[in-house]
Amino acid sequence: MLHPSYSDLMNVVNSEVEEGETPVVNSRYSIVMATSKRARQIIARQSKAGEDMRAFTVSKPLSKAVEELYTGQIRILPGEDKSEED
Repeated sequence: MLHPSYSDLMNVVNSEVEEGETPVVNSRYSIVMATSKRARQIIARQSKAGEDMRAFTVSKPLSKAVEELYTGQIRILPGEDKSEED
């Protein structure tokens, strides 16, 4: 089981949407795409910095991406498959 769940992530991402507006995400696919893209960004940044890839045993890139999305450190831009850092 994932913590937080897909539905929890979707609620967080859509929390800033006014009633009657189109939700930012309405499928698990959108959440998966955004978190996987962010995980790839984290890996690329750590590779450029020369960090040891074994450090991922503490915090894996995908877990970090899910955490960032859930806590609002990144957000999914409406109408795009992109995420943005705050």
